[in-house]
Amino acid sequence: MTLQSVLDEIRERPGTGDVIPIIDPVTEEQITEFTDCGAEAVDDAVTRARASFDAGVWSGLPGRERAKIMWRIADLIDEHAADFAEIDSANTGMMKLQSEMVVPTCAEFFRYYAGWCSKINGTAYDVKTTGIAADSYVDLHAYTLKEPYGVVGLIFPWNGPIFNACAKIAPALAAGCSSLVKPAEETPLSALLLDRLIHQAGVPEGVVNLITGYGHTAGAAISAHPGVEKVAFTGSTEVGKEIVRASAGNLKKVMLELGGKSPVLIFDDANLDQAIFGAAMGIFVHSGQGCVCGSRIFVQRGVYDRVVEGIAGVANFMKYGGPSEEGVMSGPLISAKQLDRVMGFIDEGKRDGAEVVTGGHRLDRKGYFVHPTILTNVDPGMRLYRQEIFGPVVSIIPFDDEDEAIAMANDTDYGLAGTVWTTNISRGHRLVKRLQAGSVQINCQLIFDHDVPFGGYKQSGWGHEFGKEGLEGYLKTKSVWAQL
Repeated sequence: MTLQSVLDEIRERPGTGDVIPIIDPVTEEQITEFTDCGAEAVDDAVTRARASFDAGVWSGLPGRERAKIMWRIADLIDEHAADFAEIDSANTGMMKLQSEMVVPTCAEFFRYYAGWCSKINGTAYDVKTTGIAADSYVDLHAYTLKEPYGVVGLIFPWNGPIFNACAKIAPALAAGCSSLVKPAEETPLSALLLDRLIHQAGVPEGVVNLITGYGHTAGAAISAHPGVEKVAFTGSTEVGKEIVRASAGNLKKVMLELGGKSPVLIFDDANLDQAIFGAAMGIFVHSGQGCVCGSRIFVQRGVYDRVVEGIAGVANFMKYGGPSEEGVMSGPLISAKQLDRVMGFIDEGKRDGAEVVTGGHRLDRKGYFVHPTILTNVDPGMRLYRQEIFGPVVSIIPFDDEDEAIAMANDTDYGLAGTVWTTNISRGHRLVKRLQAGSVQINCQLIFDHDVPFGGYKQSGWGHEFGKEGLEGYLKTKSVWAQL
């Protein structure tokens, strides 16, 4: 399935809502368009999903049979790796090397969760409790069952289209759920190819249902639909709150992976060459469009000037461009809307007294490119300090000691990720316990593995993805009692 065939297919998908253009963020030109599916399509998809779940065409299969099909999905993803890389690069503008590196990870999601299909089980208990008579005991056998939620809505963002799709679809399939899958309206293309391969591998009709449309139309309809029992969403905290409100109708369960304002702590005993490069790439890669990007860097005062100078050097060295350009290290922002948002934060910060070390402007070329931007003299009350920007913009702030660093790092509504750079391993593990974040890394950034759970504290989300915890998010627990 080539890029052109995907462009043709998305254009031909039926819908009843607005026509949605898909814009190449490198050229700012429209590459195709499609029609919002509309609420009726969501109703139809819920009906299909419910029918498939109740019939047991997927949920009723033995775990080993689901696993075989999921392995076939993984193999098909590998076979179409070049297609996925081309599609996501064209749709998001990300550099080709980045999109090529993501695809094997996506295939591994299905292999990893295929391994769990035959290991979904509960726990048995032998219970002796007081009977009707105070001086007697009753022997009981109790156990738990792990059951799939049923019909689930999977809604994911534009910053990693194929990665986010696989991260949600794989555990939902492993658990036995039927699903509605809604990619972001900016980046629906790779989801079309994945949907085709899922069915080609043998997943029955009605188990996975692709929905294309706006978040405020199709996404909202999924979130509020009484026939959807659970929603798993990755995106902004603002939209996450809207999904929580929409879920109140039938009290559907909600799993949220939301925004971040992740702190990076660099101490004077750190390996500064590694810390400078790691912290720079941790915010400037993918134009800062990552929920775990370290957008607040706190540096011990004795090495502050050196770190600021070093990160500025990386920012000025990095080449931004499109996937077909040589030597590119990062791509554009996703859209004109996102460009306006990022530049709005920068311009407001400058008016409020923040100092621009480097960047602070659009690149002088076509495309939604912002020069990697370093800001100092940033006040904690500034909006750019407190809110997620989702762009290549970082504030660098000095500190004197551990207590001050931790107090500033935790002074946020978010709690997704954090990093400590230090060669004092005792300090590193000591500070891990004090940082209010769901994922903390020592002397490294942007690390991921399928087996390690990922989730946020505070307003960065509910629940976990990846690992066994990621599977359990799609399972309900039933307690069973039997008197012996």
